[in-house]
Amino acid sequence: MAATTLFLSSLILLILAQAPAQPQAPPPASDACNGIFLSYSYSTGRRVPPILKSDPTRQAYRFESAFSILNNDLQDLKSWRVFVGFQHDEYLVSASNAVLADGNSIPGSVGNGTVFAGFPNPDLKTAIETAGDLTQMSARVELVGTQFGVAPPDAPMPSNISLVNDGWVCPKPTMQGNRTLQVCCTRDPKFKSNVTINEEFLPRQNGDLTIVYDVLRTYESNYWAQVMIENHNPLGRLDNWQLSWDWMEDEFIFAMKGAYPSVVDTSECVFGKQGQFYKDLDFSNALNCDRRPTIVDLPLEKTNDTTLGMIPFCCRNGTILPPAMDPSKSKSAFQINVFKMPPNLNRSDLTPPQNWGITGRLNPDYKCGPPVRVSPSQFPDPSGLLPDSAAMASWQVVCNITQAKGSSPRCCVSFSAYYNESIIPCQTCACGCPANTDRTCSSTAPALLLPSQALLVPFDNRSTLARAWADLHHFPVPNPLPCSDNCGVSLNWHLFTDFRGGWSARITIFNWDDFAFADWFTAVELDKAAPGFEAVYSFNGSTLEGVNNTIFMQGLPGLNYLVGKRTQLIPRRIPESLENSSR
Repeated sequence: MAATTLFLSSLILLILAQAPAQPQAPPPASDACNGIFLSYSYSTGRRVPPILKSDPTRQAYRFESAFSILNNDLQDLKSWRVFVGFQHDEYLVSASNAVLADGNSIPGSVGNGTVFAGFPNPDLKTAIETAGDLTQMSARVELVGTQFGVAPPDAPMPSNISLVNDGWVCPKPTMQGNRTLQVCCTRDPKFKSNVTINEEFLPRQNGDLTIVYDVLRTYESNYWAQVMIENHNPLGRLDNWQLSWDWMEDEFIFAMKGAYPSVVDTSECVFGKQGQFYKDLDFSNALNCDRRPTIVDLPLEKTNDTTLGMIPFCCRNGTILPPAMDPSKSKSAFQINVFKMPPNLNRSDLTPPQNWGITGRLNPDYKCGPPVRVSPSQFPDPSGLLPDSAAMASWQVVCNITQAKGSSPRCCVSFSAYYNESIIPCQTCACGCPANTDRTCSSTAPALLLPSQALLVPFDNRSTLARAWADLHHFPVPNPLPCSDNCGVSLNWHLFTDFRGGWSARITIFNWDDFAFADWFTAVELDKAAPGFEAVYSFNGSTLEGVNNTIFMQGLPGLNYLVGKRTQLIPRRIPESLENSSR
C-alpha cells in the first residue's frame, strides 16, 4: 500500500512538473511609452433629476471619471497641461490635483473641451531622479460632473486627450475597451526650445498682457507679494481694471499698498477657520477674506500716500495704456500682505493664487493661463549703488485677448460723406441688445438714416429727428422703431474731401457712457490707403509699427480727456481730421 501511494505521488509530481506554465499578465501600456503617457477612464454614472422622458438627449447624468499623466521621459515635465475633449455638454463640479488652465473656476461648463493644469504640483519628475517613485512622476485627476444624453451602461467618453505643452506631439488616442482612452505623447523633433536641460525654471512667455506674482518677503504665517500687470498689445488698453483670483489654501488679505479690494469684508474669517486659528489677530485691521477677491486700482492722488501708495507704477485709477503710447503707463503694480493657514505654515511653503482674471470697462476680454514658476524677478536698487535684489519666488500669468462666442463689440462706427445729406448710423444692437425688449423696439429692423445734427444727441432723443428726416425724404419707418446700438463709445467717419491727389476724412469720437476716458486713443486700419498717409490735424497721429496698415491717433496734451455723458448735456466729442494722398 505504501508503495502504491509513493508511485501515485511521484506520478502527480511528474504531471505537475510537465504542465505548461501560466502566461504572465501583459505589462501595462505605459511601460511601452518613452514619453508622456496619458490615460482617461470612466468609472460610473447615474441619472439625476429632473427626469426628461420626452427629451432623452437633454437628460442629465452624473459622471465620475479620472485621467492620469505619467512622465516616462528623460527630462522633467514642467507646468503640465492636458486637454480633455469633452463632447457631451459636460458641467464639471470638482477636479482634484488640477485647475482649469483658462482661468475659469470650478464648477463650470466644459462642454467644448478644456485644458487642465497641474495644481498644487505642476511639475513631474523623471523615473531616473526619483528611482521610479510614481508619486513624483505622475498625477491623477479625479473628475466629478454632469453630462447630458449618454445613459448607462454607455460611457460618455471624450473625443480626445492630449498634452498641450510646447514641444510635444500626441497621436490619436486609442480606446482600451469601452471605458479607457490612452495615448503616448513624444517630443516633437521639429520643435526648437530655448530652455536648457539644467534650467530650473521655465522661460517667461509673451502675451497680450502678463501678470507677475513676486514674493518679496516671507515669514512663517504670512508673506508680502508684489503683483505687476504689464500690457504688451499695441492696441490693447484697460480702463478701471479689476483683477481677481482664487485662493486655494484658505489664505486671506491682511494689508495692501497701491491697490485695494473692491469690498472690505472680514466676516468670513471671523466666523470661519481663519478666526479659529488666529485667535489673537485683530481682524478689524484686515481687508478681505473672500475666496475670490476683486482688486481695484487707487486714484492718482494716492500715489505718494505713505500708507496706501509709494509703490512704483501704482495708483493710475485703473488705466493701463499700450507701450507704444506711453511705456511708463503700460504697467500697474501693487503689494499685498497674505496670511496663510495650516498646514502651510512654513516660510518656504508658498502657493500662488489660481484662476486669474482681469476685466475693464469697454475693454477687450482676456483669458489668463495658470501661474507658471519662473526665475525670481530682479529689482534694481533705486540709488544705483547697491546690487539688484531678487524676489524669493516668482510666478508669471499670461493673458491673451479673446472674443468669446456670442460676445458683442464695445463700440461702433457711423459713416457720412460730403456728397450725402444722410448719415449711416451704427447698426441696430451693434453692441448687443437685452434679451427682452418688451416690444418697445425691434432688434432686427435696420437703423434709420439720420441728419447730421442727430449724431450730437443720445439715442433716446433721436426718435423725433429720425422720424422727421424719414418723412422729409420718404424713407420707410418700421413699427416698432429699431433698437439702439447700445454702445458706450461711437465713432463717426466722415469723408471730408476727395480730390485727384488723395482725400481727407474727419473722425469724431462720442463718449455716451457715464465715466470719462483719460488718455484716449483710436486706431484705423486702411489696407490700401495707409501707405499714402500724410498728416493729421488737431491730434497726434502716426502709422503703428508692427501692425500692418494701421494709423494710431491720440489726443494732444490737454485734449486727451474724453469726459462722460453725465457731466454734459451731450457727450464730449473730439473731432479729428486725417489727410491721405494716393500714390
